[in-house]
Amino acid sequence: MTVPSASEPLLEVRGIGYAYLGRFPALDEVGFTVGRGETVALLGANGSGKSTLLKILAALIFPDRGSYRAFGQEVTEDALEDAQLNAGFRSRVGFVFQNSDAQVFSPTVREEIAFGPLQLALPQEQVEARVDDVLRLLEIADLADRAPYQLSAGQKKRVAIASVLVMNPELLLFDEPTAGLDPRSQQWLLELLAELTRAGKTILLATHDLDLLDPLAERCLLFSEQHRLVADAATTDVLADTELLLSLNLIHEHTHRHGLLVHSHPHGPSHHPERAEASR
Repeated sequence: MTVPSASEPLLEVRGIGYAYLGRFPALDEVGFTVGRGETVALLGANGSGKSTLLKILAALIFPDRGSYRAFGQEVTEDALEDAQLNAGFRSRVGFVFQNSDAQVFSPTVREEIAFGPLQLALPQEQVEARVDDVLRLLEIADLADRAPYQLSAGQKKRVAIASVLVMNPELLLFDEPTAGLDPRSQQWLLELLAELTRAGKTILLATHDLDLLDPLAERCLLFSEQHRLVADAATTDVLADTELLLSLNLIHEHTHRHGLLVHSHPHGPSHHPERAEASR
């Protein structure tokens, strides 16, 4: 697969649309580019198309219209019929699903992490070295011989991420990465994502957690409930735009009474009162 030049976007999405079963719209005329090394957050209410977009970027499904280029190459169902091109694309893109149970299926953690490299027909010693490196990196060496179904949600998430990182992909896609994690696991994941960003990985993540954005993503793509991309802006600008967040159902207007006075203010799972106040 062609390697993009320094000035060429890593991803180019042009006017794509997708409808499930041809009848249920999920994306409508979506277009954007992503440069190498960027971390971009996808924001939108449930059903706005974020997960569908990630699946298209991972070539798990293909758009009904429009075009998608990755690494300087058009990504289509026909193009990926070429075994060499398919293998090259799959090795450069890693997708971490929201539900780790949908991703982790091998009898042991070690076998789960080794599955991807084995599909590349790498020498056994190289596979074992990669697996050991990732086990250490994600601090799960003590889980290597455990069955994934026996693990906690946080441990399963680490295993799912390990099974992706072992391939050393250039592009990492995360669907609701903090969903179902306790505070300690969330903090660990934030630190890992920051480390991957510093290492030059390109990351796209779909999230509802507005608190996740500030320390991580510098840029946000915002999707409406009509499945359109309605804003592409710096994270600081997005978090300060209360009207935009309200219009996209990412926060809601909370109304309460003090005596005869009725007050309302923005409220949501990740409410930032100081930002809301500054934007009034």
